[in-house]
Amino acid sequence: MMLLPEVKFACLDTETTGLSPVGGGKICEIAVSVSQNGRKIEEFSTLLNPEILMHPSVIAIHGITNEMVAHAPKFADILPRLFSLLDGCVLVAHNAEFDLSFLRAEVQACGWRLPEYPVLDTLKLARKNGCFERNNLGVIATTLGINADGAHRAMADVRMTEKVLYHFLRDFMNGGVNTLEELQTYQTKRHAHVVLGQKTLF
Repeated sequence: MMLLPEVKFACLDTETTGLSPVGGGKICEIAVSVSQNGRKIEEFSTLLNPEILMHPSVIAIHGITNEMVAHAPKFADILPRLFSLLDGCVLVAHNAEFDLSFLRAEVQACGWRLPEYPVLDTLKLARKNGCFERNNLGVIATTLGINADGAHRAMADVRMTEKVLYHFLRDFMNGGVNTLEELQTYQTKRHAHVVLGQKTLF
């Protein structure tokens, strides 16, 4: 078992050209922040050239234009850096399966296979153990007193997710959850002694 202060968390977010890689959607921005016990270790963020044109309706969501990504690196160019960042980490995302589905598709297109990282999903933790008006990232962050400016850009969402994660970790640890394995069970099972979603003074 791994005690929570010993865990390296890699909070990750992607911005994409569509809702699913099955329909041809690609990643146009990715950000990662690695931390341990609340201490930042490394951050990485980049626009990516998806090699397809983005529809105006998609651009309206994240504000990333075709001109902005025209000379950005391709996913294959940053894959070694991404693997290095995620090595030995627990991957954390809000609605993690969305980001993972795109990562799997992009990695597979490069001729590789995405490793089976341990995953924490702040959306699942909020749904099972929270008392938020809605469980989207911006609402959760605002409820907890966390700055939600810049939502729908990858690094802004990563930093929000990271702050939400550590707020949740404090609540769970105060409720007697001490290991990663225990925490993972509360993505599918409510913790009777913890209610997520109350503001703190820090």
